[in-house]
Amino acid sequence: MALKKKPVTGMKDIMPKEMEIRNYVMNMIRETYGTFGFSSIETPCVEHIENLSSKQGGDNEKLIFKILKRGEKLKLEEAQAEADLVDSGLRYDLTVPLSRYYSNNANELPAPFKALQMGNVWRADRPQRGRYRQFMQCDIDILGEPTYLAEIELVLATTTLLGKLDFHNFTIRINDRKMLKAMAQYSGFPEESYDTVFIILDKMDKIGLDGVAAELAEAGFPQDGIDTYLGLFKEITNDVAGVRYCKEKLAGVLDPKVAEDLETIISTVESVKTADFRMSFDPTLVRGMSYYTGPIFEIAMDEFGGSVGGGGRYDKMIGKFTGTDTSACGFSIGFERIVLLLMERGYEVPGKAGKKAYLIEKNLPAEMLTELLKKATAERAQGMQVAISIMKKNKKFQKDQMIQEGYTEFEEVYREKLK
Repeated sequence: MALKKKPVTGMKDIMPKEMEIRNYVMNMIRETYGTFGFSSIETPCVEHIENLSSKQGGDNEKLIFKILKRGEKLKLEEAQAEADLVDSGLRYDLTVPLSRYYSNNANELPAPFKALQMGNVWRADRPQRGRYRQFMQCDIDILGEPTYLAEIELVLATTTLLGKLDFHNFTIRINDRKMLKAMAQYSGFPEESYDTVFIILDKMDKIGLDGVAAELAEAGFPQDGIDTYLGLFKEITNDVAGVRYCKEKLAGVLDPKVAEDLETIISTVESVKTADFRMSFDPTLVRGMSYYTGPIFEIAMDEFGGSVGGGGRYDKMIGKFTGTDTSACGFSIGFERIVLLLMERGYEVPGKAGKKAYLIEKNLPAEMLTELLKKATAERAQGMQVAISIMKKNKKFQKDQMIQEGYTEFEEVYREKLK
């Protein structure tokens, strides 16, 4: 059987230029989030299948890379169901592992706990631009903080990072799951149908109001309820005035504190932000994860043509492990999409040390090589990146290749000085 050179579908080899940018972004993430008090943690890439299949991950649970039992535990001939063969899987996000981690270690962690996680996750998804089956995810989460301070800090930390990476004029779309439910209740939709309604609503940016109306009618909902529901979206503006409108219009089905907290989050972030972006109240924002219980948010960038990150409050998930609910809120940036956009811009890592190459003649005497190595060591100590390579016959091609890798200075070394 012939060996295959290309990586598995949906996964990729990473070239040096991209790796340089990835490393820079990861360092910037650690540095920036560290200033907001987030502590780095790490969880295993393999999770218990029960945790991954706990109906918390939405459609991601259909995309799990499942792992067979090992050794004597794997009994193919006796298996009657998948559970007889599978006991774990590759994590599809970092939120479920974080909830298990916190549940297992809460007594040793501060309260509230501000966690930073970076690591690969896996989804058996259909690959496309900016979407892979193995990809780096970067999450910040605040556990044990029940107030809107958590949402404010998460948005400020994330947008500060994006500003440092030279992203501008993006939008943070924000909504609240309680607002979504109140609008559906006000319109007369039965509670058991909310998920269906929200799935259709989530298509608003693609199919528009008329398309949503048509799909709701096709799903069997009465026309008067559809008219009432979509009439709300025609009146709501994408600012604090829109939040206040919802507070007044939905009185009786919406706790006024939900709208008041949402207004505070928007106004506070706008007042103290350092990056160039806008907050936008978006009552059509749904986000697919069923574990969200309160405010939800996404980063929208025209440059990408979609979302490059998102998150929200999930106050019920940790309680499924411990029996006691714990306030939790998180924000994940689309690391791979951020790197993709930087690569497409031809982004150069700022302030990086110079790169110098010594091209040496073949069979250079040992004493000359020793002196050269001492010189290179001294230059490296000053922060310069120095490479030593045997000179090839086609020096121009050799230099052109190294220039593509960022080398700007070359010195040729011969056994004898050229006359």
